[in-house]
Amino acid sequence: LEEKIKAMAAGEHINNSEDRAVLHMALRAKRDEVFNVDGKNVVKDIYEVLDKIKDFSERVRSGKFVGATGKPIKDIVAVGIGGSYLGPKFVYEALRTDAKGAKGGHGRKLRFLANVDPVEVARCVEGLNPETTLVIVISKTFTTTETLLNAKTMKDWFNKAGIMDVSKNMVAVSTNAEKVKEFGISTDNMFGFWDWVGGRYSVCSAVGVLPLALVFGYDVAEEFLMGARDIDRHFLSAPLEKNIPVLMGLIGIWNASFLGHSSRALLPYAQALLKLAPHVQQVAMESNGKRVCKDGTLLDYEVGEIEFGEPGTDGQHSFYQLIHQGRVVPCDFLGFAKSQYPVYLPDEHPVSNHDELMSNFFAQPDALAFGKTEAQVVAEGAPAELVPHKVFEGNRPSVSILFPESVTPFAVGQVLSLYEHRTAVEGFVWGLNSFDQWGVELGKVLATQVRMQLAKTRKEKAAIEGFVAPTTRLMERYINLTKN
Repeated sequence: LEEKIKAMAAGEHINNSEDRAVLHMALRAKRDEVFNVDGKNVVKDIYEVLDKIKDFSERVRSGKFVGATGKPIKDIVAVGIGGSYLGPKFVYEALRTDAKGAKGGHGRKLRFLANVDPVEVARCVEGLNPETTLVIVISKTFTTTETLLNAKTMKDWFNKAGIMDVSKNMVAVSTNAEKVKEFGISTDNMFGFWDWVGGRYSVCSAVGVLPLALVFGYDVAEEFLMGARDIDRHFLSAPLEKNIPVLMGLIGIWNASFLGHSSRALLPYAQALLKLAPHVQQVAMESNGKRVCKDGTLLDYEVGEIEFGEPGTDGQHSFYQLIHQGRVVPCDFLGFAKSQYPVYLPDEHPVSNHDELMSNFFAQPDALAFGKTEAQVVAEGAPAELVPHKVFEGNRPSVSILFPESVTPFAVGQVLSLYEHRTAVEGFVWGLNSFDQWGVELGKVLATQVRMQLAKTRKEKAAIEGFVAPTTRLMERYINLTKN
C-alpha cells in the first residue's frame, strides 16, 4: 500500500489501462512544490491556469469583463456532466451558506446543466437574463455528446435573445482549442487541464475552481484547495496506523470483502453537505466498481460498495429504519463542531438548533453499535406482542468524523480529499485500477446506435433492426407515440 501511494504521488502511470499518471493531488500543490509527470514538474502549468482563473474571475466580478451587450455578469451556468458536475455541485452547495461564501457571492447564482433532458434546461435558465449570464462549457475534448448538446441549447438561448456572438457570454474548460474556437468561444477564455486528471477527481482543476472563483471569489476557492492539500500532506506523511484515509479505506475493505456488506451510507450532519453522497457515489463506484484486477484477471472476491446517503435528520426519517433493524449498512457520520448559521431559541428549546442536530449525530452510532436487547425492551414495560418489534440487534458498524469548525471552504476541501484517498486505498488493496471507467462506455456506444436508428426511422421510415425484441417493441411504441 505504501509503495502504491508513493507511486501515485511520484507521477507514475498507475492508470495502466490508459497509460496515464494519476496526479490530482498536484492540482492543490503550493507554487514551490514539485510533482513530476514524465520528468516534468507540472505545478508550473497548474499555476498558469490558476493565475488565469484568478485574473478572469476578478475581471468578471469587478465588472471589467462584461457580456455582449455591455452589462456586467451576475449569474453563471456550468455545462458539464459526471465529474464536471457532481464535484463542483457538491462544493458549491457546501459553500453558498458559509459566511465567506455568502459574502463573496453577493447574490450571484451558479447553476449546473448536466442532464440532457430539456426540462433540465428550462429549470436551469428560469429567471436568468441572457445579457448578464456567463456559461462555462466543461468538456476536455469538447466532444462529449450530452455536454455539447446542452452547450448548443444554451447558445440557441443566447441567439434567441439577440446575442449572436456568444464569445462574451460563453467560456470553456477544455484542451481542444480548435473545437472551442469552432463553437464560437474565444480561446483567450479557454481554461485547460490535463489527461492525468480523471473526471471524478477534477474538482480542484479549472473544472471546479473556475465556477467557484467566479461566484465566491478566488480567495474562497483557494482556501478550499488548501483544505484538500492539508489532507494530501497527511495522507502522504502519516504512518498507516494513524492515517485517516488509510483507516477509512481498510475499514471499508473489511466491511465489504470480509463481512459481505455491499452498501455504505454517507450521513453528514450538516445540510450544507447535501450533495456529498452524489459526488462520492461517482468517486467510489466509478473507481472501484470493477470485475477484474489491474492485470485483467477476474476477481474472486467482492469489491466496491453501493454508496448512498442524506444529510442529518432527513435520513433518520427516510432509511434509518433499514439500517437499524433491516440489512446491515456500514455508516459514515460526519459532524461539525459549529454551525454555518447558529440559532438558539432559549425560551423554546433547551439547546441550540445545532446542539439538537449534534445530539442525533452522537446518538445514532451508539444506537447502531449497542442496539436494545429483549430484556431491556421487557424492562421498559412493552407489551409481549411488541417486544420482537422493538428489539435492535446492534453490532452494526459505523465511522464518525468530527470537524473542529463549521462547514468552511477549508473543511470542504478536507472532506473532498478524504474520500478521494479512501477510494484510492481501497482500490490499491483490492488490486484494481481505480482510475479508468470502461463500464461507462458500453451504454454510450449503444445509445449512439439508438440515436442513429431513431433518426433513420423518423426521416426514412426505416424498420427498427439490430436490438433485442423488448427494446425493439419499446422503440416502435415510442416512435408511434411521438409521431407529428
